[in-house]
Amino acid sequence: MIPSISASKGYSDKDNLVVLSKTDDKFKWFEKYLGTTVNMKLIKKAIEQETSHLTFLREGRIIILQFIKHSDDEDIMKEYARREGFEVLEDLRRYDVSQITVADETDRELAMSYAEGMALGNYQFLKYYKDVEKRKHPLKKIKVAKASATAVSRLKIILEATAYARDLINEPLSYLTAVKLSEEIKRLGKESGFSVEVFDKKKITALKMGGLLAVNRGSFDPPTFSILEWKPARPKNKRPIVLVGKGVVYDTGGLSLKPTGHSMDFMKSDMGGSAAVIGAMYAVAKAKLPVHVITLVPATDNRPGNNAYVPGDVVTMHSGSTVEVLNTDAEGRMLLADALHFAKKYDPELVMDFATLTGAAARVVGGHGIAYMGNADKTLKEKVEASGSAVHERLMEFPMWEEYSDMLKSDIADLKNIGGSIAGATTAGFFLKHFTDYPWLHFDIAGAAFLHTPDTYRGKNGTGVGVRLLFDFLSKY
Repeated sequence: MIPSISASKGYSDKDNLVVLSKTDDKFKWFEKYLGTTVNMKLIKKAIEQETSHLTFLREGRIIILQFIKHSDDEDIMKEYARREGFEVLEDLRRYDVSQITVADETDRELAMSYAEGMALGNYQFLKYYKDVEKRKHPLKKIKVAKASATAVSRLKIILEATAYARDLINEPLSYLTAVKLSEEIKRLGKESGFSVEVFDKKKITALKMGGLLAVNRGSFDPPTFSILEWKPARPKNKRPIVLVGKGVVYDTGGLSLKPTGHSMDFMKSDMGGSAAVIGAMYAVAKAKLPVHVITLVPATDNRPGNNAYVPGDVVTMHSGSTVEVLNTDAEGRMLLADALHFAKKYDPELVMDFATLTGAAARVVGGHGIAYMGNADKTLKEKVEASGSAVHERLMEFPMWEEYSDMLKSDIADLKNIGGSIAGATTAGFFLKHFTDYPWLHFDIAGAAFLHTPDTYRGKNGTGVGVRLLFDFLSKY
């Protein structure tokens, strides 16, 4: 998990301390806590050399003077603060610091972002190690001086939700089957306050969710379809916002088998979309946001065993549309399509789906952003993009040109499940569009959901991308 975070009225001369400072400060306030006259020559030299922070040890405590690189863009400044919060963790571990207070002596209100980067950067998934206690990072508590208790409480919720999403992504199939995922959803619902209904295979079959059932045919484990709902007494929205998350708990590619190295070996992460919407739902309910939100999570693994669906099959979907399957590794869109059609029953104000859907999207934006597309109006897209910038989960919009729909035409069915060798992320989105008749946005998080090398506070492996974006958007809705 992550360190606990709380607000404090200020800071004392006994605290381990990180002080965020402007580079043009006189640093007179710093002398009080350092216990000696500040060496201005040393500080000026550090600033000239663009040193990010200076670490001082005094009488058994650590004091860190932190400089934040300047930008006129407030969102970029906050991202600089998050990254610096991560960078200082190395010093805290070196000196075995278990508790730290973050104080802001700038005029930019960056302490919260700094604490956010520090907390997320300190995340660990240690469940399967034998020597857990030895591996644990020492930092247990972060205090934010002179911060609003309400703001810190909300940040704590966001951090917990992101950590839960990371945990889900990092869990292997040996634990996190589709059934177990539904149990984890129930646990988080009980903890935060949202309600949960889970459809089993019998109910899914009765509803004729052909896409989800087709993908599940190769598995020994049954599928699930989870419905999460947060409905406060007086929601701001008259009709619900519906979130949909791809819950492929493991993807071999089916009979269109993936190669093992650098592909199948990390496909436990193919439920990153479901982790994003589950984490967001936890945060929404825990924070008691005045927004009516429903979340749909179709879940299964995709294997080549049993009576697995094959390239060339025709599948009748929940909507009644028929799909010619030309690649069983294009499975996420099959179960998402059933969920998107199911969402129509709620007469939604907006539907947002999150999925690790295509390698094509990852090749365009890498791990640095999210590809998205949809038919929602321009104003709403601008708000979503603003939230993406605010939490540094940036969005790149892909086109919705009608020519792409021609690439999904089938010779024997209503449409086929792949569009060809080009524009794969866009044609995947167009496939999903076929099952919608409401304002809709599709987010392909394939590049950002699981990282193979460490990236500052986002870490390595599951990132929980999408949780902070969704919470920021819904909190401002």
